[in-house]
Amino acid sequence: MKILVIGAGNMGLTYAQAMAKSKILKKRNIMILDSAEDKVEQLNKMAHFDAFEKLEDCVPQADMIFVAVKPHHSKSLFEDMAGLTTKGQIIISIMANLPAQVGKGLTSYIASDEVSRIESLTIEDLLNTTGKSILVSKEKYIDASTGISGSGPAYVFYFMQSMMEAALQMGFSANDSKVLVSQTFEGAIELFNQSDLTPDGWMKKVASKGGTTQAALDSMEDNKLNELIKEAAFAAFNRAVELGEAHV
Repeated sequence: MKILVIGAGNMGLTYAQAMAKSKILKKRNIMILDSAEDKVEQLNKMAHFDAFEKLEDCVPQADMIFVAVKPHHSKSLFEDMAGLTTKGQIIISIMANLPAQVGKGLTSYIASDEVSRIESLTIEDLLNTTGKSILVSKEKYIDASTGISGSGPAYVFYFMQSMMEAALQMGFSANDSKVLVSQTFEGAIELFNQSDLTPDGWMKKVASKGGTTQAALDSMEDNKLNELIKEAAFAAFNRAVELGEAHV
């Protein structure tokens, strides 16, 4: 199986490197294309890639094509690819997701009716080299995933920044503030992943009536933080829909 990744930016290179290091593909079965000459020179120095600048030199050879370009470039790219693709090729378009760079990404994808169950499982295995993936039933869930997972890391960073600023105001150093916040998030995520408790269940487990945690949660409830976070996620979702419609 020969894989082509179009676009060697952060996302394209992340997926290409993860797939190349996996046991799914044999050595040098990854092709990668980028229009920037200096980027191609850089890629050629990596032993596990065959780098290309022109679509016609690599698209016909590929069994699967991963498209990792910005949305506003996709229309012209697909037009250029139209005469080069062959019957039976599978094309996968991927969206940006920063945690994929550390093997913790979440990729949602949809498969057309022409993609077989075996092919879909192969795609899932390849996507899982950067973290986890979920197969969704409708196109709208790709945009919804953007609102939750694609843009989601920024929401977490926003919350972390606010907590670090609070720690600084309490008198902690910048380094201690970072350690306090990062370790808190890491511990909470680990607890959540290792149990069947919901976030609400954990909050009830951690908060004692009249205690410090309950005081913080009451403040968040009074300020309707829950609704504000949901509104933010839907703002990202709606913008993803708008961008998709603009580039159809």
